[in-house]
Amino acid sequence: MKSFEVNKVGFGNGDLSFILGPCVVESSQHALFMVQEIKDICAHVGVGFVYKSSFDKANRSSIDSFRGDGMEFGLSILAQVKEEIGVPVITDIHEPYQADKVAEVADMLQIPAFLCRQTDLLIAAAKTGKAVNVKKGQFLSPWDAKNIVDKLQAAGCEKVLLTERGASFGYNNLVVDLRSFPVMRSFGVPVVFDVTHSLQLPGGLGKATGGQSEYIEDFARAGVACGVDAVFMEVHDNPANAPSDGPNQLPLNRLEKLLTKLKAIHELVNDDK
Repeated sequence: MKSFEVNKVGFGNGDLSFILGPCVVESSQHALFMVQEIKDICAHVGVGFVYKSSFDKANRSSIDSFRGDGMEFGLSILAQVKEEIGVPVITDIHEPYQADKVAEVADMLQIPAFLCRQTDLLIAAAKTGKAVNVKKGQFLSPWDAKNIVDKLQAAGCEKVLLTERGASFGYNNLVVDLRSFPVMRSFGVPVVFDVTHSLQLPGGLGKATGGQSEYIEDFARAGVACGVDAVFMEVHDNPANAPSDGPNQLPLNRLEKLLTKLKAIHELVNDDK
C-alpha cells in the first residue's frame, strides 16, 4: 500500500480519514462557516479530514442548473479557507489547462467520475506533484480501474487515491458492489468510498439529480466495515436549499454521530486484521 499524508491527514496508513464539505462553493461566508463546523466536529471525534468543494459542476443535468461561479471565484474562497481555518482542500478539475492553476491552491486534485479515463487530464494532474483522487466512473468495473493507477504513476504521481461512487444500474439509479473495495485496494493505493454520490439518482428529478440521503449512515457503515481507507461525503447545513446535489448531501447535524460510529467500526475492523 502506497500510503501518504496531505497536511498530516493520512491515507492508507491505517487511519480512517474523511473528505467532507458542500458540493459546490457558494460564498465565502458559507464556506468558512461549513469548514469551521466540520473542523470542530472532526477534532472532537478525533479524525482527520480534507475539505471538499467544487468551483464548477460541469456535468449538471440541465443547462439551467447551477454550476458554480467559476474557477477564479472558487479558488479564491478555497485559498481563504486554507489561510483562515488551516485545513487542506480538494477540488475537481475538468480540463488539463486547469491543473496547474488549481494546484496553486488545492492540496489534492480530484478527477470527476465521467472523466476518469481522460488520459490528458490524468497526466496533467499527475504532473502537478499533488495528490490525485480519481472517482471511478459509473461505467467502469473495479478491476479496470487499474489502468487509471497505471496512467497516473507513469506520469510521476506517487499519491493516488481511487474512489468508489457506484455503478450505473438501470435508469436513474446506482448500485455499489462491495467487492470493488478489496479489488481496488489490491492495486496498492488507498481507496475512498464516496457515500453520498453513491446515493444519487442521476437525472432522477427530470432536470435535476435526485438522491436518497436517508441511507447515508447505512452505506457509510458498510463501506468502513469493508476496510476502506477514507470516506467521502458531501455535507451541507441546509440540503433542501443547496444549489447542487441537495437530495443526497448529509445534513450537518447528522455528521458528528456518524463519524463517531464510523471511527468505532474502523477500529474494530483493524483489530481483526
